[in-house]
Amino acid sequence: MKNNCLMNTYKRFDVVFDHGEKCFLYDINNKKYVDFAGGIAVSALGYSSLKLKEAIKNQTDKMLHCSNLYYSEPQIMLAQKLVQNSCFDKAFFCNSGAEANEAALKLAKKYAKKNKGAECFKFIAFKNSFHGRTTGALSLTGQEKYQKNFTPLMDGVEFADFNNIQSVKNLIAPDVCAIVLEPLQGEGGIIPADIEFLKELRKLAYDNDIALIFDEVQCGIGRCGKLFCHQVYGVNPDIIALAKGLAGGVPVGAMLAVEKFANVFEPGDHASTFGGNPLAAAAGNAVIDEILLNGILENVGEMNKYFLQKMHILKEKYSFIKDIRGLGLMLGMEVSISPKEIVEAALKDGLLILSAGTNVVRFVPPLVIDKKAAEEGFAILDKVLKNIKGE
Repeated sequence: MKNNCLMNTYKRFDVVFDHGEKCFLYDINNKKYVDFAGGIAVSALGYSSLKLKEAIKNQTDKMLHCSNLYYSEPQIMLAQKLVQNSCFDKAFFCNSGAEANEAALKLAKKYAKKNKGAECFKFIAFKNSFHGRTTGALSLTGQEKYQKNFTPLMDGVEFADFNNIQSVKNLIAPDVCAIVLEPLQGEGGIIPADIEFLKELRKLAYDNDIALIFDEVQCGIGRCGKLFCHQVYGVNPDIIALAKGLAGGVPVGAMLAVEKFANVFEPGDHASTFGGNPLAAAAGNAVIDEILLNGILENVGEMNKYFLQKMHILKEKYSFIKDIRGLGLMLGMEVSISPKEIVEAALKDGLLILSAGTNVVRFVPPLVIDKKAAEEGFAILDKVLKNIKGE
């Protein structure tokens, strides 16, 4: 089924989904699919979560939108929950991960100009990274394939090698205002940061009064086994960008910052018409409550072990699987064949799975997935891998 009224910005699969239940999706022909993709790490609570549906319905009965010229209770509550469960002091809400990253860049740049001088505006980012499709976020994305048709981009960005602290030190200069990275690279191929690398970055940023910005758009909100990915490492950034799983499918983004940086923003510096509106914030409150209060983080830990066990069994069975890596329920399987071939074949057999980078199959299922659903998905994947290689 195709729709010629949609711009050709996605290479869409020929399937139309109608509804979902827990960790399964159903197309318009009522065919069932096991979901290892989670809406690209968005559907944290899976599908038809009663708590999420109730929160959305209750809020729609009150009001959908209230300008950020005024306060709304759901937004205040969500900001409090994020701040009280983190190292951060204040929150800014927007609509997406790219917007959250844009807000972080502006905040870091204003802090530096105010405290270090007008010439301090440059950023250190990392090769193989992905930060979004808007011009600023794209400028910090270390993958030419996303940038090549949209140059020239924002000036003042230099790229270091991920997990190579010396490559970062080589770029430190008085005009650098921030270091920006994903603690677990997603689109680049599910590549976790080394803990010593993050610790060295933290020290480097402190010593040079540079903002340390973590992009946790994909790896945050329970995805790695704690509310925030950096909590797994025990390394706190100054500023963080969040989105994807934050409201379980309702569009929302957030930028959180410690007081030192957060306080430089003043009215008129930045804004978002729809950011954190009552509907999105109500959904966000439901997701955070479920993650923190109903055992979801524990489930991520348990299912991480189960997924890794199943993935390593496949690795022993198929020689084209070269590596297994990741954190929590953000895992990657590096292969020497085309991951897209695996993704397409899996879809036909009723399994939703993703690729990442050039050679990685990505697993980002709903955080509520159980062993029964996972077993069903891995049985399909095993069949797909066997058929692809004819083994």
